[in-house]
Amino acid sequence: MKTVLVIGGGITGLSAMYELQKWKTENESDVQLVLVEAADHLGGKIRTEKKGEFIMETGADSIVSRKVNDSFLDELGLQNEIVYNATGSSFIFTDGEIKPIPSDSVFGIPASIESLASSTLVSAEGKVEALKDFYTKNESFTENDSIGDFLEYFLGHEIVEKQIAPVLSGVYSGSLHDLTIASTLPYVLQYKNNYGSIIKGFEANKEKFQSNGEKKFLSFKDGLSTLIDTMETKLVDVDVHTSWQAKSLEKINDRYKIVSSQGKVIEADYVVLSIPHHAAEQLLNDKQLTEHFANLKTSSLISVYLGFQLPDSLLPKEGTGFITANDSELSCNACTWTSKKWSHTSKNHHLLVRLFYKSSHRSFAAIQKMSEQELVEVALADVKKAMQLTAYPVESIVTNWSNNMPTYQITHPQTVQALEQKLSEAYSGLMLAGCSYYGVGIPDCIENGVQTANRIIERL
Repeated sequence: MKTVLVIGGGITGLSAMYELQKWKTENESDVQLVLVEAADHLGGKIRTEKKGEFIMETGADSIVSRKVNDSFLDELGLQNEIVYNATGSSFIFTDGEIKPIPSDSVFGIPASIESLASSTLVSAEGKVEALKDFYTKNESFTENDSIGDFLEYFLGHEIVEKQIAPVLSGVYSGSLHDLTIASTLPYVLQYKNNYGSIIKGFEANKEKFQSNGEKKFLSFKDGLSTLIDTMETKLVDVDVHTSWQAKSLEKINDRYKIVSSQGKVIEADYVVLSIPHHAAEQLLNDKQLTEHFANLKTSSLISVYLGFQLPDSLLPKEGTGFITANDSELSCNACTWTSKKWSHTSKNHHLLVRLFYKSSHRSFAAIQKMSEQELVEVALADVKKAMQLTAYPVESIVTNWSNNMPTYQITHPQTVQALEQKLSEAYSGLMLAGCSYYGVGIPDCIENGVQTANRIIERL
């Protein structure tokens, strides 16, 4: 009898095990499936907390609707639990005020000439500079080049710095000049090559980004943990162990011996390391892999929820929140007006906001050293400056993801490929999985889990 061990109970590991169990049931296999997780709960960065009337997410707060596999949600019986984001505009805080991101744009990139012309974030000179996108040909850029360099070359420095970079940096951690086209927006290169213009490409493909109307994101009535809890209940033929931290891994002939920090032992034929890359590096403890793991980078994120006994209507503008420009005097990188964007998060429609503090911000070094109470005070100061609110919160949650947010550098694809090659040569049956390598969004992680499971199924 073969044994498959998945180390790491985040959404990737759960998805891999869910797919393996489906195959086991359909094929009446006697394979033993084991899932271990170091924390006392499954879900990784996905976890919902309820305080008072508020629903708050410690990690991701939604799933991109157009990337969701509806049949997967049907299988889980979650279609009736789905909630969608409320309509509203997004803003950028710059020059001491909140300014709207043009509605006809994608990640801040204009999807029409009208969108470019109407922007209040870019000067007349910056708009003229962006017009070079219509007549400048791509003669050298490939998908392995910097997305920041690419956008600046064709659209100009100002619109990238003031309108696009704040939005994209809210999705992909790190500087745009350190991120590849392939790992962020690969289709912008296709648009440039096929239409001769990035703007024209987005204009011709608007429906792709607006296919669900305003329902661009989804969650669940009781929060994203609904997804984790439901998947966990479906793993009826899997040995699940929480508070089980893998301490050492040893290859013995064609099998693996994994020992926990408590001295418990599991032997397996196939192992999936669905854990952060630094944890995988420590577990493998192989000098031949060290140089490759060292090329994988992470950044830090701290989020602060503030829940007030104030009505949503006190928000200064209709919308879903704001991002801060690089020249902003605020300490936060972004602020989501959670109770406006997600009505299920506040039963009485009281104001709930979430502020994000990233290591890319100039003040993060000082912020990272603060206590939770000090972080709440910093968040309150940002709320006061941006939204003119002076009330004190009745509920708050601070979440610290220090050195835990994958940042895909220019060399990321080559690094992952090199690691895969080394593992296939020296560790047959052992696979890496998760957001450290293959995509940070929830749908990306689910897909990666399924693909990893299918690689094992082929061998089984």
